[in-house]
Amino acid sequence: MNKKGSSSPAAPGATPTAADLERAMFAQANPADAEILMRFFKTGPGQYGEGDRFLGCKNPVTRRTAKAFRDISVREAVRAAQSPWHEVRLCALLILLDKYQSKKTDESERAAIFEEYADLARRGFVNNWDLVDLTAPGITGAYAYAHGVEILEGFASSGRLWEERIAVLSMFPFIRAERLEEPFRMVDRFLAHPHDLMHKACGWMLREIGKRDRSALTAYLLAHKAAMPRTALRYAIEHYPEPERKTFLAR
Repeated sequence: MNKKGSSSPAAPGATPTAADLERAMFAQANPADAEILMRFFKTGPGQYGEGDRFLGCKNPVTRRTAKAFRDISVREAVRAAQSPWHEVRLCALLILLDKYQSKKTDESERAAIFEEYADLARRGFVNNWDLVDLTAPGITGAYAYAHGVEILEGFASSGRLWEERIAVLSMFPFIRAERLEEPFRMVDRFLAHPHDLMHKACGWMLREIGKRDRSALTAYLLAHKAAMPRTALRYAIEHYPEPERKTFLAR
């Protein structure tokens, strides 16, 4: 694996491109770690990450590269986000997140980044839980909080796992602001979802609600615990005292 300096962008004065970013990530590849990551992100036949390809770049490497390429254009970042390599897609999405959150970015530019991100998701490039969890709250979540939760309807009603998870993880800004009606409604939509990754996402959002308003979460759980997947319930009550957790889990 190459050293830190290999994550540098194009030569001084040149505008970095998607190809430059991908080369920088390749220079830091680690085949042994790639094998581990492929197992961790379930890339085998029939698994949720089936067929995904990994370079073996761990998150600190990817984040460092994203920082080095932060001046890449949105257009080139979007191109990089269509890479067949998982870590290149993550790096590009982190760059889009950084651009979205920059004080230099105006509302029209944020709208464009949101639309590009949504298009990437629809076309299957935001396609694992780490890609969603690290970027959706700060892009789709922030945009929905600013412009209306109905903007998330396309994700929530898509019938596709990763877009549905984007809708749920986009509740973070609402929860932080203690606007809890929207997150509760979003969780309601997916309590009967067949996939464990959605149960975890819903439970995670409920747990975050509980950190801010324990009584509201308790009331919700009392009304829904009989229909709630056990994984979601376990996540939701993680910070409750042990006796209360046992009572909820006993149904």
